[in-house]
Amino acid sequence: MQPKTKLTGYLHPVYAESFSAIASPRELPYCGGWLLERLIPGSNLRDGMGCYPMFACRDWARVPVDLSLLVDRMVSVSLVTDPFGEFTGDDLRRWFDVVLPHKQHYVIDLDLGPNQPMSRSHQRNTARALSRVQLETCPEPLQMLQEWIGLYNHLVERHRITGIKAFSAEGFRKQLGVPGVKMFKASSNGRLVGLHLWYLHDEVAYGHLGATSAYGSELMASYALYWYAIQQLRGQVRWLDLGGGAGVSEPASSDGLRRFKAGWSTGVRQAYLCGRILQPEAYATLVSKNGVGRTTYFPAYRLGEFADLPAASAEKKC
Repeated sequence: MQPKTKLTGYLHPVYAESFSAIASPRELPYCGGWLLERLIPGSNLRDGMGCYPMFACRDWARVPVDLSLLVDRMVSVSLVTDPFGEFTGDDLRRWFDVVLPHKQHYVIDLDLGPNQPMSRSHQRNTARALSRVQLETCPEPLQMLQEWIGLYNHLVERHRITGIKAFSAEGFRKQLGVPGVKMFKASSNGRLVGLHLWYLHDEVAYGHLGATSAYGSELMASYALYWYAIQQLRGQVRWLDLGGGAGVSEPASSDGLRRFKAGWSTGVRQAYLCGRILQPEAYATLVSKNGVGRTTYFPAYRLGEFADLPAASAEKKC
């Protein structure tokens, strides 16, 4: 099994526990990752999915070992890979039955120096936002829990967010306590208008979630917050992962959100949706029972579980 080492960000068990209201976190002892074990509707069977927004682990080469130990427990396992995971496409195709391109994550290589290219619209909007808001790092993110919940609830209502992204207050309490979390704050004349959360692990800072008030959107506070994060994280990590577009797949993602993230990035990295059928007979029975036709969705018996949602974290003005 994996040695006991200090864990941060998406690898930390408390992050997996933040989903305990909807699923049972299950540790994969050999690779060091976590799955969310769930009851399959209409049956007494269970399956596993990776944590949102991606599956991270310490040793990707041992993923198939852990999967083999779940054959008697789960019908199937699905996950979205960390774009910075140490594996090849051939590895994934050996380990999983389904391997599909999911989303391209926009990334920033901070080793390229402080004068990285930025689109003209981003330069203009960032300068405008910086003249309107004040920025700071929150040294104790947990102390901002209620403020964060208030901003995120505004986001949930505005974009009709449901399912795994509609985190509970207890889930956020756990997420803000995960080692490696960074919180950046935007205010206007003492009034909170935006917060961004990042998770740091090794050489990567992952943009986790961001939320602004209605007034913060008018001020384009997200431009200022992204600019500030780049300045603050430089020297702490090499890479920033800004994530991909909204929705559950790249075609469904918002063009506006993709343009926003692309305007900061120096490149992209691919994330993959991977699925493994552990109990073929049970899987086939569930698919047949649910009347599912030909689909690339995995697991097929959960088709339609996650609806595509509009962009939910960035101003779209340009």
